[in-house]
Amino acid sequence: MSAAKGGGSAGKGGRRSRAGAGGASGAGTGGPVRPAASAALSAPLTPGRVALYVLLLVAGVLVGLAGTLLQAAWLPGGLVLTLAGTGGLFYGGARATGTTAGVLVPGAAWLVTIFLLLGEARPEGDFLFGAGIGSYVFLLGGILMAVICATSARMRATGVRHGGVGG
Repeated sequence: MSAAKGGGSAGKGGRRSRAGAGGASGAGTGGPVRPAASAALSAPLTPGRVALYVLLLVAGVLVGLAGTLLQAAWLPGGLVLTLAGTGGLFYGGARATGTTAGVLVPGAAWLVTIFLLLGEARPEGDFLFGAGIGSYVFLLGGILMAVICATSARMRATGVRHGGVGG
């Protein structure tokens, strides 16, 4: 009975109840509980890593430009090829850097290239994207590839185990 009144103090046999232990719940510490940062998520910026991010930025722009032109040229095959190239860039960036930023840097460059630079109609009326379904699949498929690669890179960096349902 003293354990219930004391809010987790020693009761029978000197054992504490789990509710009042204050361990990882954060209730008794006075501050928010934060998970420990993984080494892969907080990788230091070295000159080599900065150069790799710049290379990924340029590759994101080039893949966006090439994909815009290629996806409409050979509709079924070109669309598949551009989505495979986009996914390869994002996955390769994540594997090369070991961080989520390896996906975010080329993904941002790809998005800026596609939406801001190439999606704008010029005064002459020229427009690089056609009105067909292939353009929409290219845009949404590229965004989906970036999200999938960023999520898998984050799961790999935090050490989430794959497989085993309920285990």
